Amino acid sequence: MKGLFKGLAITLKHFLKPKNRVDKGIQSEDYFSQRTGSSTLRYPADQIPVPEVGRYQLAIEMDDCIVCDLCAKICPVDCIDIEAIKATEDIGKTSDGTTKRLHAAKFSIDMGKCMFCGLCTVVCPTECLVMTNEYDRSFTDPQELNYVFAEMPEAEAAQKRELAAAAEQAKKDAKAAALANAAINKEGQI
Repeated sequence: MKGLFKGLAITLKHFLKPKNRVDKGIQSEDYFSQRTGSSTLRYPADQIPVPEVGRYQLAIEMDDCIVCDLCAKICPVDCIDIEAIKATEDIGKTSDGTTKRLHAAKFSIDMGKCMFCGLCTVVCPTECLVMTNEYDRSFTDPQELNYVFAEMPEAEAAQKRELAAAAEQAKKDAKAAALANAAINKEGQI
C-alpha cells in the first residue's frame, strides 16, 4: 500500500507541474539527461528530430539505376526483387554519367521483410538507392509494404527478351563465322 501511494504521489507531482520540455536536438550533450517538463510529445505536432545517419525507409531514383542487381545479392533477407533484361543498345545515362545497358522489367522492395541494415545502399554503384529520414509509415494491409519502383508490362518484357536473345544469337553466329574464316585462312597458308 505504501508503494502505491508513493507512485501516485510521483505521478501527481509530475501532473501538477507539467512544463513543455525544450527540444535541444539529438546532437545536444544533455539530450538524454533532460528531467524536467513533459515526457510525452504531442505527435505529430511535436516530433523528435531524426539523426542524419538514421536508417528508415528505402527509396530509389529509377532514372539513375543501372539494374546491376548488387543490392538484391547483398540483401540478407531477400526483400529486393529485381528482374533485368539486357538491352540491344545503350538506353541512356545516369546523372553521374554511367551508361545504362539493362532494362528494369521488375524492381520491388518488400519493406515488411526489410531489416533496415543499409547494406543495399552501401553497394549501390550509382548511389540511387538511399534510406530516407521518413520513419512513420503505418499500413493496415501488409501488401502495401511491397513498394514497386518499376514493373514492365509482360508483353513489352517478352519483346525485349526476344530482341536480346536475337542479338546474342547474332553475336554467337558472327563469332563462329570469324573462327571458321580464321581456320580456313590458316589451312590456306599451310
